[in-house]
Amino acid sequence: MYTVNMTQGVTAISHEIYTLHMTIFWICVAIGVVVFGTMFWAIIFHRKSRGAVAAHFHESTKVEIIWSIIPFFILIAMAYPASHLLIKMHDTRDSDLTIKVTGYMWRWHYTYLDHDVQFMSSLSTPYEQIINRDVKGEHYLREVDNHLVLPINKKIRILTTANDVIHSWWVPQLGIKKDAIPGFINEAWMIIDHPGIYRGQCAELCGARHGFMPIVVEAMNDADFSAWLATQKTKATQQH
Repeated sequence: MYTVNMTQGVTAISHEIYTLHMTIFWICVAIGVVVFGTMFWAIIFHRKSRGAVAAHFHESTKVEIIWSIIPFFILIAMAYPASHLLIKMHDTRDSDLTIKVTGYMWRWHYTYLDHDVQFMSSLSTPYEQIINRDVKGEHYLREVDNHLVLPINKKIRILTTANDVIHSWWVPQLGIKKDAIPGFINEAWMIIDHPGIYRGQCAELCGARHGFMPIVVEAMNDADFSAWLATQKTKATQQH
């Protein structure tokens, strides 16, 4: 679906990001209305054809102070909620589950650090669709063979890194976009409100197949997640 605005998402952080975005947007709209309104008012009502004569004054201390103070307070009003949200976004303490996300050219590897579960997630779009020899599916270039399965209503800590070049793990509806950099660990967190499937992709130009490394997150309730986790542990045991 075509959209021009940010998604409100399904996490508390994504909701706050959206609210902050709209707040700043309307502040900018108000500034634009005032500035351009004043400019056009001056052009229309103080034009030469109406006999307007330009005033001759220089370096008004009062005007200088006013147009310095007003932007200062506007910036403070914008910076305070933004700083508060940034601090909150980086607070990964007291998490219930930690997932290590490693970017590869061009797929993702997921490790559940609290459990003995790990797997690779790769693009599953058929090659025939990619070369235009078959009808493209609903989730063309946005489906993978193994979903990242997560529980809802739990604080999930995400650690991002990479094995080769810089990638970026981005899922808009979860309010997360974190660079995956070789040799570094970046942190983020989320609490997903609703079960469902949420899609994203690598947001860093990482090579020839950059557009072929999507992300699919499947959020489940606790019972379904526990059952899925048990199945994955059984598979891992059989493989060993």
